[in-house]
Amino acid sequence: MVDRPHTRTKQNETSDDAVDLALLERIGGGDRDAFRELYVKYYHPLLRFIYRITGQLESAQEGVNDVMLVVWQNGKAFQGRSRVATWILGIAYRKALKLRQSSRRWWERFKAEDVGDYDELLTAPGEHREAGDLQDLLEKGMRTLPVKQRAVVELTYFYGYSYEEIAAIVDCPVNTVKTRMFHARARLKDILPALAKDDM
Repeated sequence: MVDRPHTRTKQNETSDDAVDLALLERIGGGDRDAFRELYVKYYHPLLRFIYRITGQLESAQEGVNDVMLVVWQNGKAFQGRSRVATWILGIAYRKALKLRQSSRRWWERFKAEDVGDYDELLTAPGEHREAGDLQDLLEKGMRTLPVKQRAVVELTYFYGYSYEEIAAIVDCPVNTVKTRMFHARARLKDILPALAKDDM
């Protein structure tokens, strides 16, 4: 697996967080324009992340709205112990797990749709999805991982978060994040060659 395709610099993180903090402050005062701006900024990253956990597009869309409702209602309560993005993804992670749990029984009666069917909806305007067999193979491999391992891989490789940030998002010790990543990588290393053969 390639290391961190979406690298973030400390300078970008700081400037991005300053923008988010300013928006959050305005949202705390009831500014709907600031909320709309934050919603648009986070819509696609949240949709992709929640979809990866729930496996359902409708649940992911519902999850995004639930997360942003919490942001709207609790913007004033943000205490700045993490970056705004980390706080929002932490809310998204908990919402996604609840959505997954509540819909599991119903969902298991039906065959899961292929992730490729929703690619356009999950990709932000202007983003280009990596083409080719490797991307499809990685998508299939990710779906074989337990949900908590999948979240760690997603946050590390597709969002560029550090293990410390992921620990804050998923609310567990850093060593647990490392353990989940270790097992996820081992699983992908084993399963990807088999999946590649199946596709031949």
